[in-house]
Amino acid sequence: MADSGEPAPYQSLYRRFRPQRFDEVLGQEHVSLALRNSARTDTVGHAYLFSGPRGTGKTSTARILAKALNCAALEDGEPCGKCDSCVEITRGASLDVHELDAASNNGVDAMRDLVSHAALGTPGRWKVYIVDEVHMLSTAASNALLKTLEEPPGHVVFVLATTDFQKVLPTIRSRTQHYEFRLLGPDTLSGLLARVRDAAGLTLADETVEAAVRRGRGSARDALSALDQLAAGGTVDDDIEVLAGLADALADRDASRALVAVAQACDAGRDPQRIATDLADYLRQGFLATVAGELVGVTGSEREHVEDVARRMGLPALVRCLEELGKAQVEMRDVPDPRVHLEVSLIRLTHPQADDSTTALLERVERLERALADAGGAAPLADLPARTIDAPPRPPGTTSPPRAQAAEAGGAPAGGASPAPGAPGDASGPDTGGASGGPELARRTLGAIRRQRRPGGTATATAPRPDPGLATTPSSPVTAPQPAARAPARAPGSGTANGGATAAAPTRDELVQEWGDHVLASLPSRARARFRVGRFTSVDGGTAVFALPNETHRSFCEELRLDVESALRSHFGVSVLLHLVVDDELEDEGGRGSGRRAARDPAADPSGFDDPRDDEPDLLDPVVLAAETEPAGAGLSPEQRLKQAFPGAQEV
Repeated sequence: MADSGEPAPYQSLYRRFRPQRFDEVLGQEHVSLALRNSARTDTVGHAYLFSGPRGTGKTSTARILAKALNCAALEDGEPCGKCDSCVEITRGASLDVHELDAASNNGVDAMRDLVSHAALGTPGRWKVYIVDEVHMLSTAASNALLKTLEEPPGHVVFVLATTDFQKVLPTIRSRTQHYEFRLLGPDTLSGLLARVRDAAGLTLADETVEAAVRRGRGSARDALSALDQLAAGGTVDDDIEVLAGLADALADRDASRALVAVAQACDAGRDPQRIATDLADYLRQGFLATVAGELVGVTGSEREHVEDVARRMGLPALVRCLEELGKAQVEMRDVPDPRVHLEVSLIRLTHPQADDSTTALLERVERLERALADAGGAAPLADLPARTIDAPPRPPGTTSPPRAQAAEAGGAPAGGASPAPGAPGDASGPDTGGASGGPELARRTLGAIRRQRRPGGTATATAPRPDPGLATTPSSPVTAPQPAARAPARAPGSGTANGGATAAAPTRDELVQEWGDHVLASLPSRARARFRVGRFTSVDGGTAVFALPNETHRSFCEELRLDVESALRSHFGVSVLLHLVVDDELEDEGGRGSGRRAARDPAADPSGFDDPRDDEPDLLDPVVLAAETEPAGAGLSPEQRLKQAFPGAQEV
């Protein structure tokens, strides 16, 4: 046919510059090398499965393989491109290559037709079936292909391509050799587009090529299509300016500039959800530049900008932006106005104080630490001294605990004396109108009351203890302590020295005295009910041994041991640790059925004191457990105790 003289129709760049040899397939060297060796050694498999993102060379590689299998002058596994078979396959007119789009031919009839024609011969040595988007085949169509795919005729090779490998049936995957195709890096794409620009004679600036690379997102076909469009338009209408402006606004915490950028993009016809997606990808490049610079997918001036934005924002802010934009993309699918939702998300990102999430708080702390470091001379937050919990600062004007006051004054040991009968602060005297009378009398234990009312009891007790709130003067009615009645002498160095030395741990006698008079009454109701039946047996350093009737009782008291230690520390001004033990002497001689303990032998206690709780009921008595707030000494009738122990019971 004579040449009509008409120019050849224009072909798009991705079709004109499609790879024709294995070494022209960029970024897929692991696939090209394996297939070239198979063609060179004539060890070609009967079925291949190519998977990967769009535009990475799957179909082009399948055609190159078909040319290599039928090439008349194969050169080290590469097709010559000059023989009739290579030329026909390049033109798409070869009878040896059959391409089928499974997206439009996904029915069982199309597969049956393919199987029925598979055994027919062709002019070439090999008959190659290229099935694109094989994951779109229906289940019936895939099953119809299985047997032929597993055992095809000797001259047939199947090449299946897909962009979604997970949707391909496992029965098909198991019958093929699988090769994965990867996205191209920005440097590889830039080199490809620069060569195409020079070969096609396009007068495009480097900025235009960078824009095409950015739009390609790792796909060679998408990048070439973008370059073709930019060459036709002559101008670069790129989203990078909008994204860069939004990133700068987020880095500068400028909400107004961020909203203006979104408004301009929406007025230009851009979708808000697409803006959020592109902005998240742009900030991701900055995140990668901070964490792993070799993974950044942009080049040139754009890379410099994303690195600058990442440096200004900081890693916590970048992580929070990516999380917020990811949630916004999901939520914008169901909201009436996606633009409003995007604007609200940008407000949260530019104003961390409006967000109470953990990442927002982390970002604010990070910015504060950075500001302190930039100011110079300020100590980091991690180096600030920790505040002591055990000894908090005492407000001015408040008094120290009674034992600490006695230690500071250098007088008699605190807790070693009790108020004289009738003196202010004494709950057992006739004067009950004072601050410590009246209700205080009901909280006193029976043993403490009997001890002070016993004839001659003052001769065996320790010296009277003055009220810490009153100054001791010659005219004071408080009786001066007698030397013979003081507590046993302490070890050298254990006392309190004048000048502010730390108070020593209380002795066993001091614990017994203060326990019955003050400490037990100050305990919470539950702790008071459980600890009222025990007694102090000894003191070893700062640890006091507290005896209880049985193991069950001891386990109950162990739950509230910290409350008692806190009350002792508050009263004596020093830390007193409790060691809870079981003392069989506290058990009732007649069994626990009576609910009361046997009287103690006075000779068993060398201190000369009776147990202040000799006549109190056992803690395990249901009456005590049910009435934890019952004041000591408040005589209740047996009927009333039973009603308290069994709420709702009626007396008949």
